[in-house]
Amino acid sequence: MIERFRDAGHRAGWVTGDEVYGGNPRLRASLTTLIKVAGFRWRVEETFQTGKGLAGLDEHQVRRYPSWARWVTLAMLAHAFLAVVRADEHAHRPTPDDLTPLTCNEICRLFIAFVVRPVRDADHRLAWPDWLRRHQARSRTSHYRRQATAQT
Repeated sequence: MIERFRDAGHRAGWVTGDEVYGGNPRLRASLTTLIKVAGFRWRVEETFQTGKGLAGLDEHQVRRYPSWARWVTLAMLAHAFLAVVRADEHAHRPTPDDLTPLTCNEICRLFIAFVVRPVRDADHRLAWPDWLRRHQARSRTSHYRRQATAQT
């Protein structure tokens, strides 16, 4: 949208609407479209942040394009693996009421604990996510209860 606006001979700015686009329908965008675009950008930013934190997307020292492309491909593949496992978990195993749903962070931690660095105390490794999710669910319930009491 900004490129079309600049091609029309206007200076770029942070304003939208009829005062900028005038009567040209080619340059006009509805508020719904602008909100959708902003929402997509937010989703992309969140995905990059989780990719950096979980899959090591930002841990490569770029020297040549081929090595960078391999690194980014592997990091995005690892992140996609976590997202697919999370979606499969949510679809096939409904979360009990006293637990929050599994997150990509917890799946990554479990994957490292059982596949990358297996240890002898598997019971502890399996009990930890349940304890954490139960604690998060209690905290959320308490927070909502406190917010409801404050509003009345």
